[in-house]
Amino acid sequence: MWHRTTLTLSPRHQGFHLVTDEIIDQLPALASVRLGLLHLQLLHTSASLTLNENADPDVRHDMALYAERLAPQGIDGMRHTLEGPDDMPAHVLASLFGTQLTLAVESGRLATGTWQGIWLGEHRQHGGPRRILATLNGDDT
Repeated sequence: MWHRTTLTLSPRHQGFHLVTDEIIDQLPALASVRLGLLHLQLLHTSASLTLNENADPDVRHDMALYAERLAPQGIDGMRHTLEGPDDMPAHVLASLFGTQLTLAVESGRLATGTWQGIWLGEHRQHGGPRRILATLNGDDT
């Protein structure tokens, strides 16, 4: 079976946010997959998706701190500034962290590790709602 849909994530402030439940809630077809793959493609160039720690929010805080140092605003000579000082650093971080994930599905659930969850990296101060193209492929039950 193949299933494709576009999901919409709620707007969030700049930082890293655990969005696993928000994604799963919008994918009722996931429950019918015995064995398969879920591919998530973020349809934006100033945010990212990553699989990381799902329990301790300090990890998301520290990742945001690291990202600020990795791609700071206001670098002399930066040209792409028409949408604000956070725009070009957001593009850099989206490229470094990535905008796609492919996850295993088993018995109607994501086959992730005990401490793994899907994060949205919101790299703009006010990014707005974020859309994800979700493609589910597998054997249905």
